[in-house]
Amino acid sequence: PVDRAVRRHGPAVARRMHRASVEAVRQVVELCDRLGVPCADGEQIVAARSRAGLASLARQAAAYRALDLEVPVLCAADIRRRVDVPYHAGLLHRHSATLDPAALTAALARACVAKGVRLYGGSPLREVCGGDGQQPQLLFPHGTVRAPKSVLAVNAGVAGLGLPVGTVLGLEVHAVATEPLGHETRALLGHGGPAVIDAVPLAPYFRLTADGRLVVGGGTALCPDGTGPRRRAVLRVFAFHRLEQWLRALHPALAGVEVTHRWAGGIGVTADGLPVVGPVRGRAGVWYAGGCNGHGLAMSVAHGSYLAAALLGEADASEPLPWHRSRAPRLPVSGPARPLLRARLAAMDRTVRRAAWPELGPRG
Repeated sequence: PVDRAVRRHGPAVARRMHRASVEAVRQVVELCDRLGVPCADGEQIVAARSRAGLASLARQAAAYRALDLEVPVLCAADIRRRVDVPYHAGLLHRHSATLDPAALTAALARACVAKGVRLYGGSPLREVCGGDGQQPQLLFPHGTVRAPKSVLAVNAGVAGLGLPVGTVLGLEVHAVATEPLGHETRALLGHGGPAVIDAVPLAPYFRLTADGRLVVGGGTALCPDGTGPRRRAVLRVFAFHRLEQWLRALHPALAGVEVTHRWAGGIGVTADGLPVVGPVRGRAGVWYAGGCNGHGLAMSVAHGSYLAAALLGEADASEPLPWHRSRAPRLPVSGPARPLLRARLAAMDRTVRRAAWPELGPRG
């Protein structure tokens, strides 16, 4: 949130952070156009229906005004004209877009192969050796790679490598999608116009796809590390059930809609909500990028551009952004502190239920 950025880093840096995020979206749209990947320009509404959400939006709106950044405030009627879902207020982000990240990933892979890049699947990185002036060695199950410069884009997977980048915690998040909706129902939900995200922790969101499906995600996050497969499967079913309940509560027209797709994915989060993009201390030539806290679709493309320039010695180091750093804050995610982390996630989950899903009642 921009108000938190102002408190931590000051107005000038907060303004640069916001503009960098807008520029990241522009880069993705331009990249999709170049690679022939469908991408829909649109709007995003960060909306609230609880006191906590409204207070958060008020702080953000005041910060945007103080920074002279154009992020309009929407009243309840403004939101209802765009999507027929009851929210009390919202902030309108005009510089946004939606796309299929798997399609972009595949297109990037094809473009790399066309330039002579070799891709090796099924080759998990086991260890990074070297340091103190020695050339790094990357150990894989079937061999070793020696490279003077390496980028480890392994997100929360860095925890298993023992590298000093701080804590990038792996969480599992979830989404569901409906069958294609009828024309009238799509019109009620904005005909693929704005995406809507709730201004609460774990941020439930919804948007329409190009083929008329409604995608709903967020609201629940699991910490799969240390959880057995049976319990993880039970928790995943619960997360999907919660999302489907919330989906049907968005509008009466969705009560009988069939959910046809359910999926989960991993994200990397940090204690201060900012990524880590920089050289690994004590490992000359080794760089790390990860911890985008669920915002990696735009930010990771920007990170790629930054790392390419850095490896070629062309990066502008005069005004680094706060996420251009070598490590994130440490979190006690193992041992005796593990139950505290799970309790914190459970508390956030209860906050979401009270704030974002009031119409589901106390058992929602």
